[in-house]
Amino acid sequence: FGSVDGDNAAAMRYTEIRMSKIAHELLEDIDKETVDFGPNYDGSEQEPLIMPARIPNLLINGSAGIAVGMATNIPPHNLNEVVNACLLLLEKPESSIDALIKLMPAPDFPTAGIIHGTSGVKEGYRTGRGRVVMRGRTHVEKLDKGNREALIVDELPYQVNKKTFIEKIAELVNDKKIEGISDLRDESDKSGMRVVIELKRGENPDVILNNLYKQTQLQDSFGMNMVALIDGQPKLLNLKQILDAFLRHRREVITRRTVFELRKARERGHILEGLAVALANVDEMIKIIKAAPTPPDAKKELMARTWKSAVVEGMLKGAAMEFSRPEGLSKEFGLVGSGYKLSDIQAQEILQLRLQRLTGLEQEKIVNEYKEIMNVITDLLDILATPARVTAIIADELKAIKEQYGDKRRSEIVENALDLSTEDLITAEDVVVTLSHTGYIKSQALAEYRAQKRGGRGKQAATTKDDDFIDKMFVANTHDNILCFSSR
Repeated sequence: FGSVDGDNAAAMRYTEIRMSKIAHELLEDIDKETVDFGPNYDGSEQEPLIMPARIPNLLINGSAGIAVGMATNIPPHNLNEVVNACLLLLEKPESSIDALIKLMPAPDFPTAGIIHGTSGVKEGYRTGRGRVVMRGRTHVEKLDKGNREALIVDELPYQVNKKTFIEKIAELVNDKKIEGISDLRDESDKSGMRVVIELKRGENPDVILNNLYKQTQLQDSFGMNMVALIDGQPKLLNLKQILDAFLRHRREVITRRTVFELRKARERGHILEGLAVALANVDEMIKIIKAAPTPPDAKKELMARTWKSAVVEGMLKGAAMEFSRPEGLSKEFGLVGSGYKLSDIQAQEILQLRLQRLTGLEQEKIVNEYKEIMNVITDLLDILATPARVTAIIADELKAIKEQYGDKRRSEIVENALDLSTEDLITAEDVVVTLSHTGYIKSQALAEYRAQKRGGRGKQAATTKDDDFIDKMFVANTHDNILCFSSR
């Protein structure tokens, strides 16, 4: 997959993938009821409708897709820059798109290359639709002891097929649409890309390069069309709207995760209360269990009694009982009057209690764990009651991801880049322009008009038809503008 030469992957039955480490950040907390699940394509399984995603993957990885009547095309971006933009919005939600662009100036492509101008990028960030102009990276090398030169292509624009690119150059050379190239070969290997374009003696590499930009995919464009589903509806989004949607998503995920952890903590605290009751009444409980004919009978008897609760009362001292009770637990269970009534789940846990946990040391462990659980419950309730804490958690998680996975920008940004003009495609040289009496005009290189020797080279270069003769002749440069006036 992802061959720069467009080679097909092996058949799926031979292909395996292993998720990269950062891919696990997309699935983090998926087992904590953070997202909704729905049936898959044939209803045989349940699958997540969205991912919990600790990172804004739509922007970092980019996305492309086509549906009926709509399409999306989002370029990849640098992780550090995206995280910095998210942190700015967390700190200052009123920040403008221009403020975000200062932190996220342009996409960052995995194939590197050069982003040629940012006006189209800024338009895409402001409106959701724009154009990223990309160029490959090249350098010039000397050949034949400096007598000739070669253009070396080190990087290609994003999603450009190297094989097709080389074939296009060969076609242009054969059709004489690009002149001055003597040889073309691919020397790419494991160390990186290297496409060698050898030039003829005396050729200007800048002019050849400009022609390659103009006529091949050495300069290409990426059309930004930032369409995404918001609450199940497709919508064209600007940069701030995408980042806001991600941050809202993270708030929901963290809230749902906190609710899940709170429920689990309350359930664990409830079980610890039951174990503490068992250790405080161990002798009597053992008699009941031994006398019961079956485990269900033993459970029923354990639940029917009201047990001494001095230990539990000590554990609950200083903790708000209502905060620690599992949701949905009937008021007939727990501390009631002068004792403690065991619930079904507590009685079941006692029946599964191993004998080694009946020691005095275990009782101390239960009390200490219960205190820790109460602290966790208090903290989780504070998170749910304080939006600022949710914001701080989002920021801390983003900073941790930036610290672990952040890397430098690959694509270079060239600001205020100009489009290629006709002059950029023509070598600047002096020429002789001749105008004949009958109105024919042509230009020839000044080198063809050498000093006259035997054979008369200058006259030969100025040859006309038998009934015509040269009326005007002057020297100009190929980059000059010539004005022609006529009386007709």
